[in-house]
Amino acid sequence: MKYFSLFSGIGGFELGIKHAYENNHNRRGENREPKEKFRSSEENLLNSRNQSNNISSDGDGGRIRPICVGFSEIDKYATEVYSKHFNHKNYGDITQIDTEGLPDFELLCGGFPCQSFSIAGKRGGFDDTRGTLFFDIARIAKAKRPRLLFLENVKGLLSHDKGKTFETIITTLDELGYDLQWQVLNSKNHGVPQNRERVFIIGHLRGTNRPQVFPIGETNNSSIKISKRGKHQQDIVYRTDGIMGTLAAGTHASTPHLTKIQQLNKPKHSNTGGPSARNGQKLVNGTSIRRLTPTECERLQGFPDRWTEGLSDTQRYKTLGNAVTVNVIKAIIEKLLN
Repeated sequence: MKYFSLFSGIGGFELGIKHAYENNHNRRGENREPKEKFRSSEENLLNSRNQSNNISSDGDGGRIRPICVGFSEIDKYATEVYSKHFNHKNYGDITQIDTEGLPDFELLCGGFPCQSFSIAGKRGGFDDTRGTLFFDIARIAKAKRPRLLFLENVKGLLSHDKGKTFETIITTLDELGYDLQWQVLNSKNHGVPQNRERVFIIGHLRGTNRPQVFPIGETNNSSIKISKRGKHQQDIVYRTDGIMGTLAAGTHASTPHLTKIQQLNKPKHSNTGGPSARNGQKLVNGTSIRRLTPTECERLQGFPDRWTEGLSDTQRYKTLGNAVTVNVIKAIIEKLLN
């Protein structure tokens, strides 16, 4: 699968996609006979097509790797980390991307900033998004027509401007020909000790295969039902209970922090957003307080140790706070692959 990455940060989408493909490949390999002898004719045909389409295969039983055809990021510190781990072309500022110069791709992904929509709520759909960075996502999707969209944003996007902003986003994508599903997922339910709720949106180009991705995990009575104003279907937003909080994100220089919210003998989850995000408290051993280290923040977001090494601690905290949780991206891509 070829994909184009927007607002790429330090590569959370890329790493999650990579892990999902590796895990999917390992599962497919279980209970199989040796690949060299029993590789199916279908796999051989797929490999020959991949070679002609420049899709990477490592020669191990026809293993297919995702191909990032390019990314878009303007933060120089995030780009420094990204480029250390991935050899992809940076198309720079999304507002300056010439869609005619982009290669074709199947998936458009990115965690876009939640800007205020100056005229959101007038139900003008695509026209309402002009002047925002979301417009550039829509502009690229309109020009390239990828089969899949995979977008991420803060949970508050659902209620921003009394829901009118989210309504505009969904209406816009609907007008561009995408059937949509979305869910609020919490990082704490995906193998990291961090309460971090984010809304994830999957779009399928109308007329193409539309596997059900959401819900992921268990739902409860607090599930939120939202009927979008598009003419195709009713969608549901699922959320999980938990304390709202994130690694501190933004441009301020203070270190992300954690306050004691549980007793020592109970499982601990990082809760670094909210009122405590700027004042320096963190939970350690129930009584003593210290700051989280950059390595601990990497682990909270599902990155390998030293992923952001080379930056100042201030920039490591900032870029990690702005990143997506790798484990959540992996879980969603695995559902898409299955």
